[in-house]
Amino acid sequence: MKEKIKVLNLYACLGGNRLKWDEVADIEVTAVEWDEELARLYEERFPNDNVIIADAHQYLLDHYKEFDFIWSSPPCPSHSRIRISQKNRDTFIPIYPDLKLYEEIIFLENYYQGKYVVENVIPYYDPLIISQKRGRHLYWCNFVLPTDINERETIGIGCSLNEVDKLSEFHDYDFKKYKGNQATNKIARNLVDYEAGKTIFETAFNIVSSKKTNQTKLFQ
Repeated sequence: MKEKIKVLNLYACLGGNRLKWDEVADIEVTAVEWDEELARLYEERFPNDNVIIADAHQYLLDHYKEFDFIWSSPPCPSHSRIRISQKNRDTFIPIYPDLKLYEEIIFLENYYQGKYVVENVIPYYDPLIISQKRGRHLYWCNFVLPTDINERETIGIGCSLNEVDKLSEFHDYDFKKYKGNQATNKIARNLVDYEAGKTIFETAFNIVSSKKTNQTKLFQ
């Protein structure tokens, strides 16, 4: 019998990337999310996952050896091109980019033995580490992504008052359930398209299962 693939889903939010992973393989998911309200809703959406309210950045450092696949989506606002767009230059207070993003990429590349994905927005600066661009996102991972990751054309972003409604339809989730302190439209915008998440996970799974690595015992 095949063992479950142990997955770590960092900065889990509402699990946009994770939604269809069960269609790919038999998995055991640990989700880490700092926002207690998001963690509650994630647990409601994925009751079989182990949901932990913690600092994802520190959790990765402390527990990376326990997992076969790691997905990390660190916060993106400090990297976003919207910060320096002409219409927003006077709106956003200048801040340093949060380089924890690159800390995690470097750490995973050099210490982690499984397959990993770090996802973020296309930044306003030249990325400091070579990535794979797909759609509206950059991916740093130790396997090659297909040219087409089945990312659907996002609808609703920036469409004024009905943005959350349109993104709720797109992601098959009612974001108005969220009663926490973050902006609801921000949460809705940041969710990874579940079709892209499925394709990326499936690609990593096929690579792991087809190569003779220390982890092939999982799939024998």
